Amino acid sequence: MSEHSKFLEPITRENAAVVLVDHQVGLLSGVRDIPLEALKHNTVALARAAGVLGIPLVVTTTAADSMWGPTTPELVEALPAGQKIIDRSTVNAWHDDRVRKAVEATGRRKLIFAGVSLEVCAALPAIAATAAGYDAYVAVDASGTFSRTKRETGLLRMQQAGVVVSDYATLMVEALADNALPESGALYTALDMPFAVLVGQISAAHRG
Repeated sequence: MSEHSKFLEPITRENAAVVLVDHQVGLLSGVRDIPLEALKHNTVALARAAGVLGIPLVVTTTAADSMWGPTTPELVEALPAGQKIIDRSTVNAWHDDRVRKAVEATGRRKLIFAGVSLEVCAALPAIAATAAGYDAYVAVDASGTFSRTKRETGLLRMQQAGVVVSDYATLMVEALADNALPESGALYTALDMPFAVLVGQISAAHRG
């Protein structure tokens, strides 16, 4: 499959994994390119939606006990029971053997990254995964950084390296594929898209 055509293959629940990098309380305190509550909402929604679809998660932090603090509590609450959080020292998460092995253990070739900061924690492992032969995507609205310049240059660098940029809801809806599936309602509830209302659920609530 050519470098171009591999990204024409859709994301599915069978071929994708989600990698959440460094959504830590210290790092989130400096985010300036996206409202903090929106970033937390989108990251939690991505994690919950992945759980609904059975898409495996790999979650990591950097120096949680000394530099950047723990994973944000909202995200921890949204993770599947027993989810391991890998704490590392490497700047690039892909350079940690445990992270790579956790990704390999999923058996998935399409990796959806999100991280704080966007241009380091999301971009660097996504670029490295692309170089290693994976198809890398970044959920930009579940990532954040510290200035507009960092955001713009991070996006440019990823695109130059062949990483696909998207948003959390589009990636998960693509993996759902069919709104007639029984789990579609749970998926859209997990996504909690602020720009759309699940009219069917409102109607059901009124009938109750």
